[in-house]
Amino acid sequence: MEKDVLLTMLFLIIPLFLLPILASADPLSIFCPNDSRNYTHNSPFENNLKQLLELLPSNTSVTGFYNTSIGDNPDTVYGQALCRGDVNSTVCQNCIQNASQEILSQCTSEDAMIWFELCQVRYSYQMFFSLMVYAGKYPDDQNNLELNVSDPVLFDVVLKYLLNNISNEAAYDPSKRMFATGEIKFSKEDTIYGLVQCTRDMSGGNCNSCLLSAIGDLETCCFSRQGGIVLSRNCNVRFEMNQFYNSSSLVLTYPYSKGAKWKTWMVVVITCVPLLVLAILSGSCAVYHRRKKRSQPDDEKSQNALLHELARPTGVEITEDGELVPGSEDLHFMNLLTIRAATDDFSESNKLGQGGFGTVYKGVLPDGKEVAVKRLSRRSWQGLQELKNEVILIAKLQHRNLVKLLGCGIEGEEKLLVYEFMPNRSLDFFIFDSERRTQLDWKTCYNIIVGITRGLLYLHEDSRLKIIHRDLKPSNVLLDNEMVAKISDFGMARIFGENQNIANTRRVVGTYGYMAPEYAMEGVFSVKSDVFSFGVILLEIISGKKNNGFYLTGHAQTLLAYAWRLWNEGKELEFVDPLLMVSGQTIEVLKCMHIGLLCVQEDPADRPTMTSVVVLLGNDSLALPQPKHPALAIARVIQNDQLSATNPSINELTLSNVSPR
Repeated sequence: MEKDVLLTMLFLIIPLFLLPILASADPLSIFCPNDSRNYTHNSPFENNLKQLLELLPSNTSVTGFYNTSIGDNPDTVYGQALCRGDVNSTVCQNCIQNASQEILSQCTSEDAMIWFELCQVRYSYQMFFSLMVYAGKYPDDQNNLELNVSDPVLFDVVLKYLLNNISNEAAYDPSKRMFATGEIKFSKEDTIYGLVQCTRDMSGGNCNSCLLSAIGDLETCCFSRQGGIVLSRNCNVRFEMNQFYNSSSLVLTYPYSKGAKWKTWMVVVITCVPLLVLAILSGSCAVYHRRKKRSQPDDEKSQNALLHELARPTGVEITEDGELVPGSEDLHFMNLLTIRAATDDFSESNKLGQGGFGTVYKGVLPDGKEVAVKRLSRRSWQGLQELKNEVILIAKLQHRNLVKLLGCGIEGEEKLLVYEFMPNRSLDFFIFDSERRTQLDWKTCYNIIVGITRGLLYLHEDSRLKIIHRDLKPSNVLLDNEMVAKISDFGMARIFGENQNIANTRRVVGTYGYMAPEYAMEGVFSVKSDVFSFGVILLEIISGKKNNGFYLTGHAQTLLAYAWRLWNEGKELEFVDPLLMVSGQTIEVLKCMHIGLLCVQEDPADRPTMTSVVVLLGNDSLALPQPKHPALAIARVIQNDQLSATNPSINELTLSNVSPR
């Protein structure tokens, strides 16, 4: 008995000795984007930054959280520091001091953040206090040990139960100061330990929302591991199979009732049986095709090679004849017979639209759910390449402002993508039609703008992958029944590596009028290419006019040139659609026009990031920088979207204009 007590005391004391060591360890992650604004050596901004970083350690150690600003515009620096809730003031001060020195030596951008195990420091040229912008990041030194438990499905359920409970405690219990830890017994041998924390400038609702997003990312990356961490600007989540914190924690017990166990088995049954049935059906199809044709054309062999590439990231198994069978939880594979029945065998009456890669049909699944089915061109290599892009990207992306891929069907020459159905069609259906535009008041337009912004921010920074859309335009912004904007059509998208910020391609794809000049002329693209496209859309929403073909109006060569001229002449109100002035606030509308002009500046370095756009939209007191000359190089019109004009698709999922350079 005395031995057990002694071991328990040692276990509680040891972390106290380890914490100062951990405080001086290497950072978990550093965020200082190369494509952001950089300050120069000995500039007023750098001097203000150094003063601010000197203030953070001692001030943060008092309560564990501190934010402040130093300097006057345009050289104001805003800073924030947070220590983990289980460390004392000495450890906190040492950690913040190390973090401040590290971020100063590693970053020269005017917007940066650093995470250590026991603290985090952030600074920016923009005021970000109380603004919740989720950006989940995974440290390089994650606990990658494979989970070894008897029931992995139940483990996920219990872990999520723990994290959700301590998240509610951190968010809504004032005494916890946005920090909570907890433990839960999974088995006789295994205990799960969890920790969550938010910056204290957040509201309880925003804290909980941030933590739920982080738990979702943690579930994706690490629930099959013995531990994991997700870091963000405003919140952090972590779990391990051993106690890694030094504080009293909420001890939870999962309700292991017969009903709970039965539900777990039901999850297994419901998950496995449909996959087994689909596997049998796919196997039967494979045997049929093998008997039907023993040989295979060369072009189909090359397509099957690409299908094998598609299979690797999604865990799909492929037969000798190139048939795909389910083997992944990332994507739901649908039987061709089900899709044919849903679309009435792809009947003309269900046809929604047609584009370069195929046709879109409306469908109704057996459970009554309405869907949009993209039927890619049977013998189109581009169609298969687009399929690969969309499956790899959308299957792993989940966000309110991205269109949801519900499933995929690949049998023989049929390549099908099944999406959620968007009853309100696409943005261009409203803003470029004089009658339908009357249905859009300023509040609706503003919410659409915010939705596009959040969707792009997720693609660029908050998702597990950095993704450049490359074909953002109004027809690729879909609207659900509540007019919530959802970005669609990822056939042209490109994935960037964690430290990659710019790329070059010899094959320029996209739509003239929305393509950034450096991309259209030189094939160079980055997140700033998407920012440019967003700026064009923003100006189109405000004016009700289309950039493509604008020279026909006689006002200017492009819509951007027209906006720039009126801005410089102090006649901004002439640019705004009068319908918006009736329903909206003039200051807010003109602010969005200002942001639009910032996004379409000719030099990519001058354009804001989507993080900056979120901050600018959400802060009325923040002074906006003056825009520079917009990009006017791409003024000619490529008339290859007649299909969109004559036969608009409700979901507009395939109407990308692919134009050679």
